[in-house]
Amino acid sequence: MPSLNRIHGHAVMEMMVASDKDYTHDTLKEDILTRFGPDTRFFTCSAEGMTADELITFLEQKGKFVNQGAGFSTLKEKICNH
Repeated sequence: MPSLNRIHGHAVMEMMVASDKDYTHDTLKEDILTRFGPDTRFFTCSAEGMTADELITFLEQKGKFVNQGAGFSTLKEKICNH
């Protein structure tokens, strides 16, 4: 089995901040897969081995997204620095 790319969830949040656009679950997943690849697994300070879908749900549950009308974004201040 090939080794999977491992990317910290902060990289996804930084991508969101840099894009300066609002997302839905589906559009964020599409951008994640385009940028990081479908085989990438994500980790955070408290979770490991997540798919793009699982990471999006995790970040949402952790309050990392800011509602923006029909979608959501994030803020640089939502990215922890530890």
